[in-house]
Amino acid sequence: MEVILSAQALRCSVEGRELWHGLGFSVRSAERWAIAGPSGSGKSLLLRTLAGLVTPQAGEIRFDGRPLTAWRLPEYRARVVYVMQRPALPEGRVQAALAAPFALRVHRGKHYSDEVARGYLATVGIDGTFLEQETDRLSGGEAQIVNVLRALLIAPRILLLDEPTAALDPARTACVEALVQAWLREADDRACLWVSHDGAQRARVSDHVLTLGAAA
Repeated sequence: MEVILSAQALRCSVEGRELWHGLGFSVRSAERWAIAGPSGSGKSLLLRTLAGLVTPQAGEIRFDGRPLTAWRLPEYRARVVYVMQRPALPEGRVQAALAAPFALRVHRGKHYSDEVARGYLATVGIDGTFLEQETDRLSGGEAQIVNVLRALLIAPRILLLDEPTAALDPARTACVEALVQAWLREADDRACLWVSHDGAQRARVSDHVLTLGAAA
């Protein structure tokens, strides 16, 4: 399988404390990675670095055979999508929040599909009327579902998931895990990296585990 995303000799220090150095790994098509480590080991920071939101202090990131520095960042971030734990959703209906990214020039050629959105929602056991709800009335767990769904709809190559089910109950957590797995099966050139503090979840959602700092 081809390598989609790779990191070589990454280093990160925060306030004089080194979190990681010489960090390297390669993510291939259809692979599922989990990132483990104790609190403060830089798990979210690593995802943000891979997403091009934080500049590496040392080392190189390559995507699709090209160094990150050779990509226009909007184009890169349309292909390598970071899903934060605490989403910031625009005011208005859920449907509008899901459709909003498609108005960006970087997503030209892509189109929001209400049918696909409803199909994804059905996978997590949510009725299509959910699309009509106002985002400011969503619970924390519902906002996380919208955030994951919004990322899936723009069809990235790499999904960087930062504790995306932290506010969900076990039943909804299982549904979101199944949703991400279904997204992976839709194309053979996708992969995901998933930060989770839950060892049982990491075992369910990954084939490979990258551990930062001491063993989690």
